[in-house]
Amino acid sequence: MSTVRILIADDHEVVRRGVRTLLESQPGWVVSGEAATGREATEKVTQLKPDVVILDISMPDLNGLEATRHIVRNSPKTKVLLLTIHESERVMAEMLEAGALGYVLKSDAAESLVAAVRALRQGKPFFTCRMSEMVLKGYLKRGTRNGEVAMTPRDLSPRERAVVQLLVEGKRNKEIASALGISVRTAESHRANIMRKLELHSVTELVRYAIHNKIVEP
Repeated sequence: MSTVRILIADDHEVVRRGVRTLLESQPGWVVSGEAATGREATEKVTQLKPDVVILDISMPDLNGLEATRHIVRNSPKTKVLLLTIHESERVMAEMLEAGALGYVLKSDAAESLVAAVRALRQGKPFFTCRMSEMVLKGYLKRGTRNGEVAMTPRDLSPRERAVVQLLVEGKRNKEIASALGISVRTAESHRANIMRKLELHSVTELVRYAIHNKIVEP
C-alpha cells in the first residue's frame, strides 16, 4: 500500500488537530507536516513535497490564494485542496484559477474530506454537489457578461467526447489509450486537439465545460 503524504495548513490548531485525526484514520495516510500561516505552508511544501496540501483560504502572512499560486508553481506534483468556511462563487473561482484542484467546505469535511483527498491523489478534481453547481453558475454568468458564445458538445466529435469523459475521471493518456483501443500518441493528440478547440488550459476548465454540457454529471 503506497503512503499518501499530506500537509495541513490552517491557522486554527483545533482544526488542524481534527483534520489530522480524520486523515490518519485511513490506512497508509500520513500527515507529514502542519502549517499555521500561508508562508509557512509554502515553505513546508517545498521541504516535504507532500502529495496533497489541505489549505485554508484565510491565513496570516500569506493568504490561501497566493499560497496556492506559489505551491502550484514550485511543487507542481502537489495537489491543492481548499478546506474553508467561505461558500463564495468569487473566492472559489479565484482559487481554481490559481490552480487548486478541489474545494470542500469545513461544514462538509466529516463526510467529504477523505473522498476529496482520494480523488486528488488520483489526479481527479473534487467538489461537492453544492460547489459544482456554484462553479457552473459562475461559468455561465461570466460567459453571459462577456458576451461569449456558449460552447456546445457539437464542437467535439464522439471520440473527443469519450476522451473528455476519461480526462475528467482523472485517466492518464496511457489509460485513455487502453480504454478506447487507440495508441498513446493518438490519445495525446486527441487531448491536445480538445484543449485547443475549446480554448481551455487546465483540467479544471475542462470539468466546467463537461458539467455545463452534461458530458459528466456533477
